[in-house]
Amino acid sequence: MSTPAPGHVPTLHLTEPTVLVTFSGPDRSGVSTRVFSALDAHDVEVIDVEQLVVRGRLVLSVLVTVPDEVPGFEADLGSVGADLGLEVEVVHGTGDNRPRRIGRAQVVVLGAPLMPDALAALTEGINELGGNIDRIVRMARYPVTAIRMEVSGAAPDALQSELAAIGHRFGTDVAVQEHGILRHAQRLVVMDVDSTLIQGEVIEMLAAHAGCEEAVAHVTERAMRGELDFAESLHERVAQLRGVPASALDEVYRNLEFTPGARTMIRTLKRLGYRFALVSGGFTQIIERLAADLGIDYFAANDLEVQDGALTGRVLGRVVDRAGKAEALRHFAEQAGINVRNTVAIGDGANDLDMLAAAGLGIAFNAKPLVRDQAQTSVNVPYLDAIVYLMGITREEVEAADAADAPPAT
Repeated sequence: MSTPAPGHVPTLHLTEPTVLVTFSGPDRSGVSTRVFSALDAHDVEVIDVEQLVVRGRLVLSVLVTVPDEVPGFEADLGSVGADLGLEVEVVHGTGDNRPRRIGRAQVVVLGAPLMPDALAALTEGINELGGNIDRIVRMARYPVTAIRMEVSGAAPDALQSELAAIGHRFGTDVAVQEHGILRHAQRLVVMDVDSTLIQGEVIEMLAAHAGCEEAVAHVTERAMRGELDFAESLHERVAQLRGVPASALDEVYRNLEFTPGARTMIRTLKRLGYRFALVSGGFTQIIERLAADLGIDYFAANDLEVQDGALTGRVLGRVVDRAGKAEALRHFAEQAGINVRNTVAIGDGANDLDMLAAAGLGIAFNAKPLVRDQAQTSVNVPYLDAIVYLMGITREEVEAADAADAPPAT
């Protein structure tokens, strides 16, 4: 085949004849090599290629310019298909693939399990908004099934609103992100801590040492639902901790349980250069140690006053409340040199809402109904590492990276 001259820029007019060749059947080693070798013998230019393998079944499509001798071209490709046990379809047409329509978005669907009726309703919703599904790929099979759809022709904001409502009806989580170069930029992930990064509420664990866990838990629940002012409720709850030995903080820290998938999510995204911040209505005495343990870059939390080895029942300084969390997100983004549009916020309570709204992607994780209904995206499976699928990372990539970093077997 002739080699283009240096600086050659191929052009393809919409009316120029082209040929689409599709091979389908059982996958086997060497298929693409045989196909491209056969094409090379006919002096054609490759315009586009797509290949998909699902449970050992292959579909390989190649769009090329028209060969000089069409019957011989078709006969040679037919012979390749016969040798490999593949069906061959040759379709003559004109031009390249149609241009992607305005409004390109990535739609990620999470289900445990993911059922056909949910996908039927979601794809119908995309169609009704004028969207077209250009590609569908699986991101993960466990602990949840994650499917990514690349959609064009529909406004991302409209997709998010409509598909989130459909997903909620079917018990399926849906996240929509606009396709663009910023999607590949470094990101800052800002997380709430209690009932998000860790299971349970630290203040309730401390209250157990004061014999008032039930009363404090009741106030916490009302605050997380947005029924109480967070700062006022925090002062009320902390006052009940007066006299608790400071050593209780060490005991609470030792007994913390991470949300399933938390370490995997952080480890995976830090490999990609992501920055992390913890922004909590909890306490610095706990959050600072968590940040050190996990390699977190930034944190903001409330300071419990300690005197003579015991809690005084007071909080020092300004409370990190709903507005304070959003302010901290913006501050940490500025420190990291990261556009706020490239921040991801994760939280579960009403005091996280401003932070979720300020972020480029706000994710309500196993959140209270008020938060879930107002957040851009909701994730209701109990695995924090499901967040990585929203970032475009597959389960296979996570496992491969873990295996590569594992110490050698002895």
